[in-house]
Amino acid sequence: MMEHGRESMANIDVEASLDKFRMFLIYSTCISFIPESYLRDPEIFPERETGQGGIYVEAADKVSIKKIRDITFVNAKDVLGIIYESKSGNTKLKWRSTAEEQGRVTGTASANALTNLINARVVTQDYVKRALERMTEQQLNHETVEQSS
Repeated sequence: MMEHGRESMANIDVEASLDKFRMFLIYSTCISFIPESYLRDPEIFPERETGQGGIYVEAADKVSIKKIRDITFVNAKDVLGIIYESKSGNTKLKWRSTAEEQGRVTGTASANALTNLINARVVTQDYVKRALERMTEQQLNHETVEQSS
C-alpha cells in the first residue's frame, strides 16, 4: 500500500457500536497495559492529549480515573462522539452517536489501523478489501490523468 513513498489511506464510513469502537481504541493504544478491570468495563475509555495522537471522548458525563503512560482512562456515560488520531497522523477517525449505543465511524485509516478495526469488529475483512480496491482504482485513475496532462 505504498504510493510515491507514503502510505495510502483507506476511507472509512461504517455503522458501528460504541463498544466496538471502544475496542478499536484499546487495540490501537493500550491493549498491552490496560488493567483487566478497565478492559471489561464498557464505560472506560482511553484518552490522550489532543493534537497528533490525540483521543477525545465527548460525553454527557465523564470522569478521569487514572493515567498510565500517555493514556488517561476515563469513565464516560452517554458518549456523543469520539475523535481519534494516530501518533503518526496517518489515521483520523471519528465516531458519532446516531442512536443509543450505535454510531457512525468516518475518516481515513492506515494499514495498521485497518487491522485494529478488523480485530475490534468495526469493519469486516471484506469491507477492507473493497475499500482497498476502490483506493487502488482511484490511484490508477489519478496516475492516468497525470500522465495524460
